[in-house]
Amino acid sequence: MKKTFGHYEQSQGFLKTHAASAIKFATKVAAVGALVASMQAQAEIGEPEKEDLKFGFIKLTDMAPLAIAYENGYFEDEGLYVTLEAQANWKVLLDRVIDGQLDGAHMLAGQPLGATIGFGTQAHIITAFSMDLNGNGITVSNDIWAQMKPNIPKDADGKPVHPISASALKPVVESFKDEGKPFNMGMVFPVSTHNYELRYWLAAGGIHPGYYAPKKGDISGQIGADALLSVTPPPQMPATMEAGTIYGYCVGEPWNQQAVFKGIGVPVITDYEIWKDNPEKVFGVSNEWADEYPNTHLRVVKAMIRAAKWLDENNNANRPEAVEILSRSEYVGADYDVIANSMTGTFEYEKGDKREVPDFNVFFRYNATYPYYSDAIWYLTQMRRWGQIADNKPDSWFMDTAKKVYRPDIYATAAKELIEEGLMEASEFPNFETETGFKPPQSEFIDNVTYDGRYPNKYLESFEIGLKGDDEV
Repeated sequence: MKKTFGHYEQSQGFLKTHAASAIKFATKVAAVGALVASMQAQAEIGEPEKEDLKFGFIKLTDMAPLAIAYENGYFEDEGLYVTLEAQANWKVLLDRVIDGQLDGAHMLAGQPLGATIGFGTQAHIITAFSMDLNGNGITVSNDIWAQMKPNIPKDADGKPVHPISASALKPVVESFKDEGKPFNMGMVFPVSTHNYELRYWLAAGGIHPGYYAPKKGDISGQIGADALLSVTPPPQMPATMEAGTIYGYCVGEPWNQQAVFKGIGVPVITDYEIWKDNPEKVFGVSNEWADEYPNTHLRVVKAMIRAAKWLDENNNANRPEAVEILSRSEYVGADYDVIANSMTGTFEYEKGDKREVPDFNVFFRYNATYPYYSDAIWYLTQMRRWGQIADNKPDSWFMDTAKKVYRPDIYATAAKELIEEGLMEASEFPNFETETGFKPPQSEFIDNVTYDGRYPNKYLESFEIGLKGDDEV
């Protein structure tokens, strides 16, 4: 029995030893499997097809994701060696993306759409990354402000009640018309967010901003206008208004706050108050470039998502550092205090009237970086409303065009890779399994009209001023 027992003990020892070995082996296999799975997941985005890249931007604070992705080394983490280059204006920037001098650029949300449908320049431009929400304002000269002020309600402290409707400007515009003088205002580009926001604000206050008539060869946008809108590059806005060429303008920061600091004008409203959390800029590339360099494109989007998160994280704790970076001459080049006025959660209207606007600049929260189809469709509705799209289009056309230009599929691939790498959490993104690309109906507009991107023609019907149905100019 003892011998048998000893043999049993030896057998048990053998089994325990080999069981332990088997467990270790299984653990190693599992670890290797996990590593292989991880490597496979990371291998979904291959090596960049093109490493040396040049991106363009305009000197505005909302180019920040590009600057931060560069300065924080996020591009280099993706094996990309990027040069950032300021451009003279939006047209030059777009042309250089189309002809390949630039690999991509900070763009107006309407630019990829306008180019793709052939308004102005014909080229298939896409975006897989939205750069920010809000960030624009409408400023008028001191003289116009003095004429508007009696028409604006005051609070108990005697300060203007915000948001300020364009109805306060209407009597001023009418007095100019009575005297036979044009009321000139500036915006940055025909398919810019600024053009559509300024038009939206004016029309909501009963001031007609004019129509485009591309079929008739008139792309001035001034047909039937009470206020005449024309293009001025963003950095030149304050000086152009000071010279008396224009009486007001819509532009991104820091060029509204610059007017306050220079004492030459008063911002009367922000785009946050015209359309709360509106999409502003996008990162655009040519469709041909995206097809030729898919891994490079995905890696660019990854780097910029990280930059956007950094700009907003910890309740904007990194904004002072971002302001310092943006104030450098190679980026925006405006004074630190001017940029900080809006980048750090405040906005100054009349001199000394600084108010809390915590979401004036949003780069990541509220899914700001996700390219929603409904955002694209809103811009297309405004192009139709003001005649840039000359003919009636069915709802399906708006949807098809949005899908051609806005690429949430590319965004989702980049975001999933960041999650796999442990750099981001799934909770920081939309649910990619259920996301439709359409935000819920939005009603926080200055005129209280509700926008539902699924029904663009029904939306157009809700406006008193503007083209709808079979209307033509």
